[in-house]
Amino acid sequence: MLRKEEKKALVRIALLSVGWPAGLDRFYDGKAKEGVFSLIGWGLVFGSLMLLSPCSYDYSNGVKTISDTSLDPLIFIPLALGAYGFVLVLRKGFRLLRQFESAED
Repeated sequence: MLRKEEKKALVRIALLSVGWPAGLDRFYDGKAKEGVFSLIGWGLVFGSLMLLSPCSYDYSNGVKTISDTSLDPLIFIPLALGAYGFVLVLRKGFRLLRQFESAED
């Protein structure tokens, strides 16, 4: 049977792996303010990636070719923020795995 610390770590790992863009792990920890900021932050990253991406309706209908487009330099901002957020999620995941591994008998 799993001990209390192991169960808690497993639940937090599951919430992090499934609901990291929605901040479910932070809401579970009782940090509602950080959860709301997580929702807003990931929404901005994903939304700005959709707005700044070179693919649009014109390209899907064959009106323009992808070689005719120039890459918007502002797309690197949400890419960088998304990469930073992904590193933070991985770091927290490894911390939770270490917590699970080092649970006392």
